[in-house]
Amino acid sequence: QVQLVESGGGSVQAGGSLRLSCAASTYTYNRFCLGWFRQAPGKEREGVAVIYSGSRRLEYADIVRGRFSISEDYRENTVYLQMNSLKPDDTAMYYCAAERTSRGNCYTSSAYYDYWGQGTQVTVSS
Repeated sequence: QVQLVESGGGSVQAGGSLRLSCAASTYTYNRFCLGWFRQAPGKEREGVAVIYSGSRRLEYADIVRGRFSISEDYRENTVYLQMNSLKPDDTAMYYCAAERTSRGNCYTSSAYYDYWGQGTQVTVSS
């Protein structure tokens, strides 16, 4: 069982930055996909960025590419999401998720992910 705890959300003005953190209780290096997803009120959950543990294999949603960056610190069992140039449309609950896999690459579809955190709210004002 993998437990995930997100932190770092908050309120920021458009153009600002936030860094989200996801602390995982445990996961196996090079055997997990780790990702960030978000869900705004009235909308479906969407993938933002994912990373295959221990690799540089990343995937980003088109709407955040160039503005958001996902990274991993395996020694700390933590995954980060650096969000720059935030827009009001980025307002959502952000969730960390993990998938146990040896596939070697990750998808931004939430259907693949087995473990989820409780979420952290990000609000961007104009």
